Amino acid sequence: MRTKQVNFLIAFAAVVLFSFSCFCISRMTQTNNQLINCRNHILEFKENMLRLKNKTETNRQELMKTLNRMKDEIEQRENLSARLVEKKVNTSDKIETVTNAFEILKFFLPHLRKVGRIYPNVIIGKEKTGVSFALGIPTVNRGNHTYLKQTLTSIVSRMTLSEENDSVVIVSIADSNEDYVKSVVDMITKKFRKQVKSGSLEVISIPAYFYPTMLHDKESTEDSEKLERWKTKQVLDFCFLMLYAQPKAMYYLQLEDDIIAKKSYFTTITDFVHNITSNNWFSIEFSVLGFIGKLFKSADLTDFVQFFLMFYKDKPIDWLLGYIFQIKMCHPGETTEKCIERNREIRIRYKPSLFQHVGIQSSFPGREQRLKDIYY
Repeated sequence: MRTKQVNFLIAFAAVVLFSFSCFCISRMTQTNNQLINCRNHILEFKENMLRLKNKTETNRQELMKTLNRMKDEIEQRENLSARLVEKKVNTSDKIETVTNAFEILKFFLPHLRKVGRIYPNVIIGKEKTGVSFALGIPTVNRGNHTYLKQTLTSIVSRMTLSEENDSVVIVSIADSNEDYVKSVVDMITKKFRKQVKSGSLEVISIPAYFYPTMLHDKESTEDSEKLERWKTKQVLDFCFLMLYAQPKAMYYLQLEDDIIAKKSYFTTITDFVHNITSNNWFSIEFSVLGFIGKLFKSADLTDFVQFFLMFYKDKPIDWLLGYIFQIKMCHPGETTEKCIERNREIRIRYKPSLFQHVGIQSSFPGREQRLKDIYY
């Protein structure tokens, strides 16, 4: 009996031990699975953190690139703004300089004192400045006759490309006839497109308010009075064009709208000016006719204009040009020969002439002008 009890206890203990072992093994397996799951979560978290870190670095780099681009754009805009401001200031300075040059007109022409800003109507122009030569060509309506296209063709076609780049041709329309103004502009924009595009050819018109009231009078039928008004207006036309051209170039060459030029005339002028040993000259004449082919230093133009304006009602402009030299160089009591000799030092004559007058119909209505330069 006792043996059976012992065996039962042993069996029971074995069952309990087995059950406990199974329970322990089950718990250990469960714990191990949890540990594995935990480790997997940790690895997954680690991987997520690594991806997040990589993504953050990528985002940081993109952000830096974006910031750098924004910085570059801001700098470019600031530089552009600075250049635009500088250009605006420079343009304003140029306009202000020219405007100030025109202010001397108010001293001699009282009716302009009521005008604020005196400035031509710039029809075609690119504000070309800093060149060696400005060539001025005033033009007026001659009715059914016109020589301007022939003149411009001769002037611009006989320049080299470098000479064209170092000069500006200014056509000044001194006529209020709207049809004539339109015809000049249309002709120039079609026939001389390259020069217009490069800024080497400009077209301006003189505003009607510039002229004194007496020049607007159309009532007089006396030819002598009309001729006097025509001569007076011509002096003012030249003065206005000179003042506009002065700040553009070192030298100013006065031409007319009915002339032709010799081949290589511009090269000849340039070489002659550069080879003059003395800088005391006031003008160089490349034609003996009227006011054609007269070269001035731009720095001296204001003095010439002031003298012309003092006597614009009294004499034609070519006469006034002779008088200014006589006043400058002739002393009371000296011989005429001595005066002429000194006059030649500042009023240089170049031969042969480089320009020829070809117009027949004068700008004065109904009058013919057949003058030719015998030294051409």
